[in-house]
Amino acid sequence: MPDAVGLELLAQELREADPASVVDTLYFRDKAQIIVNSAMIVAVLEQLRAKGFGLLASVHGVDYYPEEPRLGVHYEMLDMDTVDRLTVKLRVPLDSPNVPSVTPTWPTANHQEREVYDMFGVIFTGHPDMRRILMPEDYEGHPQRRDFPIGGEPILFTIDEAEGTAYTQ
Repeated sequence: MPDAVGLELLAQELREADPASVVDTLYFRDKAQIIVNSAMIVAVLEQLRAKGFGLLASVHGVDYYPEEPRLGVHYEMLDMDTVDRLTVKLRVPLDSPNVPSVTPTWPTANHQEREVYDMFGVIFTGHPDMRRILMPEDYEGHPQRRDFPIGGEPILFTIDEAEGTAYTQ
């Protein structure tokens, strides 16, 4: 992982390429994180690829409720030569949850962006197949948002059926 100084030097290089790209940096518990402008995510990841971070390991959605901008996307990058890890974060408001898709340049992001869309409602513009991947197409809402109503249909546990306690209360 880049240390705190290495993280700041990396952020400085990204800012030199485009001053609006990096919003902030965070080095916490030996974990390097760069917070970027959502509109610049494709360019930032390409610059990081040129710096050696050639593997996009994962894409995650986050809900920062009640803070605004509320929704976030985290990209976990890996430099395979030095085994350095870097988290690239961005945040978007609930009323306009649009982020450029990185799928055209990072094919591994395809299903992961669809999952973030399905669970959190972040729309990845330019994605080749932006539709639900885990929930039914006609499902309303995004179940991983923190204000999503808990409850719903009782769950059937057939192992307890003989005792008459097959359903959750």
